[in-house]
Amino acid sequence: MSLIKYIARRFIALLPVLFGVVTLTFFLSRLMPGDPVLAFLGDRWTTEQYNYQLHRLGLDKPIIEQYVIYLGDLFTGQWGISVSINRGQPVWDLVLERFTRTFDIAILAIIISSIVGIKTGIISATNRNKPKDTIFRGMALIGVAIPVFWMGMILRYIFSYLIPIFPGLNYKNPGIGDPPIITHFRVIDSILSGQIYLIIDYLYHLILPVFCLSFITLAGVVRQTRSSMLEVLEQDYVRTARAKGCKEEDVINIHARKNAMIPTVTVIGMSFGYLLGGAILTETTFNLNGVGALVMIAIRNTDYWVLNAVVFCITLTFVMVNLGADLIYGLIDPRIRY
Repeated sequence: MSLIKYIARRFIALLPVLFGVVTLTFFLSRLMPGDPVLAFLGDRWTTEQYNYQLHRLGLDKPIIEQYVIYLGDLFTGQWGISVSINRGQPVWDLVLERFTRTFDIAILAIIISSIVGIKTGIISATNRNKPKDTIFRGMALIGVAIPVFWMGMILRYIFSYLIPIFPGLNYKNPGIGDPPIITHFRVIDSILSGQIYLIIDYLYHLILPVFCLSFITLAGVVRQTRSSMLEVLEQDYVRTARAKGCKEEDVINIHARKNAMIPTVTVIGMSFGYLLGGAILTETTFNLNGVGALVMIAIRNTDYWVLNAVVFCITLTFVMVNLGADLIYGLIDPRIRY
């Protein structure tokens, strides 16, 4: 099977997942307490205004008809308007602006946790039951046990208040503006506009949130890498390489590491999806004004359209990242064919 056919088949297989999430989110959101029409109108309104907005938002139609219309609008890019955040703003523009900020945190965290976690896991496996292994396993256990929001609060208290080294709130200094919107990614837009100082300020504000998420994700990567490496190091071909006189460094880097990476890649792919959820909690702790704040406001004001759009984007990102992880398998292990 060619790579293109494999991607097509996997993507088709993922469509029922997207459809199920969209359907479940739609009907559960309609069961939320509150009235989106009142959230849109505010405190002062008349019956005529209420009925007009009810009809304009399509909420006067039967629930099944609303669902069919919603599916059609979703896959044609008509995601509706926000009734609670920037009233009347298209949901697509609002979610894209906030989602990219959350995506920045998640992608930086997964890169750091993958690099450090793989290296740490290999060191831990090659020093089994030695002090290095004990220390790294202890750190991994702490990372698994600590809730992400609690760690965020501890980091913010220590490094922003007790020892004010890093900013603990917001994603930029108050006096700093924004780059021209080109891709909605602040780093890329800053590079394209030549405003490098915006990148420095932005990344400086992300140090604590990214470290928080990286540490939590790092634990799973270390544990999986260590376990896989220990299993691979017991294989016959590793013993043969050692018996032939290969250096231990070559045994680890050439013979063992790649074969141990497939389970680790799976964990990293799964972790990225979970990182988006963790990033929502983290950015709420650090007031980064990303998807987390958007979700909270949408739930509080019964903003169906924003909530459904955020869940759809997170689900789509999750399944695409896992598809990418499957493709990486072939690069790591030449024996895997599509």
